[in-house]
Amino acid sequence: MEKLDGHDLIHDLQSRLQSLHNRVAELELENAKLLSRIVNCRCNKIEDKVIRKNTTAKGDDTGQSSCGFSFISSDNLVEDNRQLSVVGDVLPSILVQESSKNERDENVCQKDGFGNGLHHEKPGQYKKEKSRERMPGCNLRTMHHHAKRYVALKIMYFGQRFYGFASEAQMDPTIESEIFKALAKARLSASDKAEVQYSRCGRTDKGVSSIGQVISLFLRSNLKDTNGNLNCKDIAPKELCDEEIDYVKVLNRVLPKDIQVIGWCPVPIDFHARFSCMSREYKYLFWKGNLDTSAMELAGKKFVGEHDFRNFCKMDAVNVHNYRRKITLFEISSCNKRSSGEEIWAVIIKGSAFLWHQVRCIVAVLFMIGEGLESPSVIDALLDINRTPRKPQYIMASELPLILQSCEFEGLNFVCSSDAGQALHEHLKREFQTFMLQATIFQEALSSLPIPGGSTLQDGKKKRVHVPLMSRPTEPSYEERRAKLNMNANSRSSMASSPKPSNEVS
Repeated sequence: MEKLDGHDLIHDLQSRLQSLHNRVAELELENAKLLSRIVNCRCNKIEDKVIRKNTTAKGDDTGQSSCGFSFISSDNLVEDNRQLSVVGDVLPSILVQESSKNERDENVCQKDGFGNGLHHEKPGQYKKEKSRERMPGCNLRTMHHHAKRYVALKIMYFGQRFYGFASEAQMDPTIESEIFKALAKARLSASDKAEVQYSRCGRTDKGVSSIGQVISLFLRSNLKDTNGNLNCKDIAPKELCDEEIDYVKVLNRVLPKDIQVIGWCPVPIDFHARFSCMSREYKYLFWKGNLDTSAMELAGKKFVGEHDFRNFCKMDAVNVHNYRRKITLFEISSCNKRSSGEEIWAVIIKGSAFLWHQVRCIVAVLFMIGEGLESPSVIDALLDINRTPRKPQYIMASELPLILQSCEFEGLNFVCSSDAGQALHEHLKREFQTFMLQATIFQEALSSLPIPGGSTLQDGKKKRVHVPLMSRPTEPSYEERRAKLNMNANSRSSMASSPKPSNEVS
C-alpha cells in the first residue's frame, strides 16, 4: 500500500469523518421517521416506568423528570404494549437528547418526543402544551396488532340525565355513546360497532335505569391465542382477574359517575347479548299510598303466560310484526322503605322479551286498578285481541322508577377484581349518602309546610275524572297501520316511476 504523507492522511481522515457525519445524519432521519410512525400509533403507549429505567435523569413521584418533561403516569395507562419493549429502550435516550438540545436555546419553542409543543417559562421548567384533540376510538389499523377477546360486560347506570340507552337516539347523551367514549379513552376497543361485533341485551328508554344491562364486544386483551372464543368455563375467575386487563377498573375510571361496569366475562364469538339472553327482569318502584295492592296483584297474575301484548305497548308496525310475549313471573311486594308514613313498593315482571314501553303500559293500567278506577277483568279484555283489536288511549307510567333489574344468560359467570369491586362499592356508597342528604333536605322542607286536610301526601289531592278504558278513543290497529304503510309505499313507488313533466317551453 502506498504510504500517504501528512497532508494526504489528514485529507483522507477528514473525508472519512465527513462520510460518517453523512451516515449519522441519514440514520437520524430514518430513526425520526420510525419514531413518528410509533408515536402516531394511537393504541401504543409506553409506560413511564420503562422510560425512567432507561434515562439517567431522575424525577419525583408525579412523573416530572429533571430534564423538564412530564411523562404519563403509569396509573393512568391501561396496559403497556409488550411488543414495544425494544422501542422503550431507544425512545428515552432520544427524548433526553432532544431536551438537552432545546434547553440551550431558551427562545426556541420546545418539542418533546411525542410532537407536543413546550413553551419555556423559567430556566429548567417547561409547560406542556395541550395536545391536539383526536377523534374518539382506537385506530382500526392498529387494533389488528393487539390480542383481542370477545367479552360480555355487565353495566349499571342511572338514567335520569340520559336520552335512553341506544346511541341511535336523536339526542345526546345516551348511555351507549358514553360507554364508547370510555372505551376510546381506555384504548380498549375500536369505535366501529360492526368491527368489534357489538351487541346489547336491552334498549331501555329515556330516564330508565339498570343494574344488570349486558353488552358484548371485542376488547383488547393481555392474553395470547384467545381468538376471542374462550368460554367463561375454560378459565377460573381468579386467573381472569390476575392475568387479564382489569376491564372493570379501567373503564370505571373514565366512565361518568352514573354509569359503571360491575363485571365482565369471556364469551364465545357466536354469543349475542340480545338473542342469547334467556330472560329479562324489570322492577318498577312506586309509593303505595292508598293503592289496593291485592287487586293489582290479582290483575297482574293474568299477564303470566304467553299473550299478545299489542294493547300494552307502543306499537312499531314498521319493525315489529309479532306482539306475542311470554311473562314468567309477576310479583308485587314491599321494599321495606318508608318516609313520612308512606311506603315504597315494587312491581317485578320477568319474561323472555319485552315490547317497546310494555312494562310502563302494564304498570299504568295496574295503577288504575289499584285506585279502584278499573276492575281486574279489564286485563282480560285488553289481552283479547279479537275483542279489543285497538288499544284504548291512556298515559303510560313514568320512566324514572323503572329499573332493568337483570338479564339471565346460560353459563355466564361475571367477575370483578377485589380492587375494582371495592372501588365500585365505595363509589356507590358515596352517591347513596349524597342523595340521602338531598332527600333529607327535601323532607325537612316538606315537614315545615302545612298540608291542607291532613298529614299525608295523598290528602288534599284533587281527584280527576276517570273515563273507563273500554270507553275511550282507540289507536289504529296493527292491520290498519300496516295498510297505511303499504299505501304510502305504493304511492311513493308510483310517483317515482311516473314520467317527470318537461320544463321546456314550446
